[in-house]
Parts: sequence; structure tokens; C-alpha cells
Amino acid sequence: MPVIRSDRPLDWAQVAAVAAGEPLELSADARARIAAARVLVEQIVERGIRAYGVNTGVGALCDVIVSPSEQRTLSRNILMSHAVGVGVPLGVAETRAIMAAAVNNFAHGHSGIRLEVADQLVALLNADCLPEVPAFGSVGYLSHMAHVALVCIGEGHVRYRGERLKGRDALRMLGREPLVLEAKEGLSLINGTPCVTGLAALALARAARLLDWTDVVAAMSFENLRGQLAAFDEDSLALRISPGLNLVGERMRTALTDSGILAAVVGQRTQDPLSMRTIPHVHGAARDVLAGTADVVDRELASITDNPIVAGTPESPRVYSQAHAVGASIALAMDSLATAIAQVAAMAERRLDRLVNPLVSGLPAFLAEPGGTCSGFMIAQYTAASLVAQNRRLALPASLDGGITSGLQEDHLCHATPAALKALEIVDNAGRIVAIELLAAAQAYDLQATDAPPAPHTQTLWQRVRQVVPTYRDDRPLADDMSVAFRMIAGEAPPPLPSPGKMRPRTATSTGGAELVAGASVASMAAGGKFSAAANSASDTDCATNAAGSVAIASNPPVAAHVV
Repeated sequence: MPVIRSDRPLDWAQVAAVAAGEPLELSADARARIAAARVLVEQIVERGIRAYGVNTGVGALCDVIVSPSEQRTLSRNILMSHAVGVGVPLGVAETRAIMAAAVNNFAHGHSGIRLEVADQLVALLNADCLPEVPAFGSVGYLSHMAHVALVCIGEGHVRYRGERLKGRDALRMLGREPLVLEAKEGLSLINGTPCVTGLAALALARAARLLDWTDVVAAMSFENLRGQLAAFDEDSLALRISPGLNLVGERMRTALTDSGILAAVVGQRTQDPLSMRTIPHVHGAARDVLAGTADVVDRELASITDNPIVAGTPESPRVYSQAHAVGASIALAMDSLATAIAQVAAMAERRLDRLVNPLVSGLPAFLAEPGGTCSGFMIAQYTAASLVAQNRRLALPASLDGGITSGLQEDHLCHATPAALKALEIVDNAGRIVAIELLAAAQAYDLQATDAPPAPHTQTLWQRVRQVVPTYRDDRPLADDMSVAFRMIAGEAPPPLPSPGKMRPRTATSTGGAELVAGASVASMAAGGKFSAAANSASDTDCATNAAGSVAIASNPPVAAHVV
């Protein structure tokens, strides 16, 4: 179903839907705004109003005047000099997300490109004829869109129907001509925050799905380790004001409903280790961060992030040269999301370690066949520990990296795009860690000595794993099973839980006797929403398809408690 950029900006879920393969269309209103902004640029040029990147150079050359006869050359040269990306190309979903965010920004009607430029991008996107965009080389926002824009003028390269083609040849196959860029168009094409915003939307989609999986896989581990369900008591959890925490608590209670395994051990321990009893707290905190990040990304998509911005009327055109293209807020949000997902994955590895450790699991050592000739999941836990360490290194904030460029003109850098790229890598690593935990939890069910039944939901998930991966007996490379499990987590939704939206506002008494209202409605606390999300890992050739899925995230940042 097409995603339509209308009089309202796209939101992050819509960008993720386009990344997953949905076509993008511009409404008549959006097209009219783009065209109107172009008239403003033409008036600025005609009247000789000084405007950065229109009739001046860029960066440290901002005070060098460019004559009208040179403005086409300036636009073309900007693409050539700014297309400096290095490294492996971005994946299909990443490239589509960036292009969708760019078109969304132009549709605000303050960029000043011609409709032909927007139509060229939309045509490439909808044909899945995607520019080759090197992943690295940006301190903010320039190089990625420069590589995208090269194809619009017949330069650069694309991937189309499995082939690598020159930009000019690809346009010919689509029945389109290379564009000759006019004043400001080169700068508009590379400017703004569409790169980080598109990647951030993709990170949100993948993180949301991962968190849904992490909840249910944690429930499997919790059950196999015979945890105490009191950790998820509704009244107790409601005392802490966190939409995400209370949502995860309900999801855990639902996933473990009617567990014979857990019913048999009620009251046997005072409390469980932190990696078990803080599942709502850690997973919930990540969901709260996810909700806050989603708000930041949606604000970014609703913002005009060009420099300069054109406004006013044809009779009185105005140009604003400012710094809206600097993505400080979204860089900080991406760093925060990356840290949150890294923490969730770190705790998943701790549960995995408990599953394979005979000192605490009550299960055969390393979930292996007896006799000493089989290692089972011993070394798979090493892999998870390695990925946790890699995530810890990646979680260092990109937004603090700083640096100086362009002859002191750009002397503060936020590194928003690198922040989004490393957030995507952390989500990818986290998915692999949770995939190993999923396999280990399924193996633990196979080896349980009790006749007590698991919960219906965890049993469904166990059976789903066994449909694609048999019990492990050291009879095949375990890496192959890990890849299958990762594809499941990255490309599919977990078995659905009953709707988590049944939570009602709860009143709890604080230690001081005051009643605190923890808002827990569907609107203010959590929602299970559906959107088409590119949740697969573009870096894993085993996971090449995108899939839509159901996710549950806290819909608003944490609400403040108040005394009644």
C-alpha cells in the first residue's frame, strides 16, 4: 500500500514502511508546496538576494559570490566534491529510508528544488533502482545524500535487478533523463538531516521488533530457570512510574500464564537474580527510551532541516541561513537508543549464561548430551559475550566525538549519522545475542526433568523453534542454527500475545501514604501497533527479506506521577 506524503509529514513508521518496500507518493498539496518554494528561489536569484549556496560558495567559501551564470556549475560541483563516502554500500532498506526522508523534507516546501528533482528521487525509489551509497565518511549529513543525488544527474552507480549499473544507464532503463541542476538544487540535495532521520526510523523499527522478541525469549529463560512470578506482580510494578516497565510486566505475566513449571516452584526462593527479576525494569526502560526516541525522530521529520531555508512570498521572498541541518537532538537520541539496546542484550547474555551453567541452571551442563564428548552451548555463550563486549564499545556516544572541518567554519560536529549507523549495528548484534538465548531456552525445554507443562505461550514458541531447528546434539555446526534463529528474530514477528492494551489506570499507595496515579491506559502507556518495518539485518546475507510485524512500544515518554 503506497505511503503518501500529504499535507502532514511522514512519521518514523511510514519511513520504515517505505524502507521495507512500500512505494512513496507525493500528494497534490505536497507537489504544490515544492513548486511554490522553487518560485521563491527563482525570485532570490533574479533579485540578487544574497543566499548561502544559491549565489555564494559553501562551507568556508560562504562569502564568495557566485554569479548567475555559474550557479548551475555550483550545484553540479557540490555533488561531485561531496560524494566522498567510503566503505561497503548501505543496504537496500537503509538507502530507501534515506531517500524517503529526503523527499519528506523537500515536501515541507522550504527547500526550493524543482518538482522534477523530487520526481526523479521518487521514481528511483519506487523502481527499487537504488543508488550505491558508501556507509562511511560523514560527520553529519553530507556524503550519503551526495551519492544518492549523483544518480539523479546520471552519475554514480545503482543496484537494479541484481546488477550494478552506471547512473545514466539506469535512468535510461527507467525511461528518464539525467537532470541539469539549477541554483540551490545541489545544496538542497545534500543538505538537512534525511540521512540520520531515515536511518533512525529504521533503527526504531528494528529495535521495536527486537524488544518484542526479547520479552518472550526472556520469558522462556525465566521459566526454564524456575523463576518466581512474584517479580512480575502487577500491584508491585505499578509502584514504579514507567510505561515501559508496566507494559513488560504485563507481557511477562501473559507469556507465563498457566505455567505448570513455575506453579510448582512458587515460594521456593525469596528472590531471583537480577537478570531474571529486573526484566520489566531493564526491558521497560529500553521501551521508554524507544518511545522518547520515536518522538525525537517524528519531530525531526516534521522539521525543515535545510540550510538555507526559503520562505515568504514571490513578492517578498525571504532566506534564512541558520543551522537546522545540524542534528544534535537526533544524534543524542540515537546514542541513547544504542545504549538502551546494548543493555537489554547484555542482560540476555547473563540469562544465557545461567541456562548453560550447571551451578545454577538445574539442567545438564552447557545443555549438552551427557558423557563429556559434547560441548553443547558452551561456546555459543562465548559468542554472545563477545557481541556484548562489541556493543559496549559501540555504545560510546558518537555525539561527543566533535572535530573541526571546513577551515574552522564548521567547528562543532554532532556526528548524527554515525550515531544512527552504530545504533543499527548494536541492534543487529543484540538480535544475534537474543537468537542464541532463544536456541538455548528451546534446548532447555528439551532437557527439563519435570513433567510439569510450560506456559501455553512459551510452549508455542518452543514448538516454533523446533519446526525449523531440531534439538542440538553436537551433530552439526551450531553457527547454522544461530543463523536460522537470527533470521527468525530479524525477519518475523514473535507469536502474538493477547493484547497488552488491557491495562487500566492503577492507584497505588506510596510509603508516605499519598496515592500516586500511574497512568497505564493504552493511549498514555503502551500500544501494540502494526507497521511495515524493515527489521532484517542488511549486513546478513541470510536475512534478505523485509517483513511487517506487530510491535508494542510505550507510546509516550514516562508520565509524571501526581498526588491525588
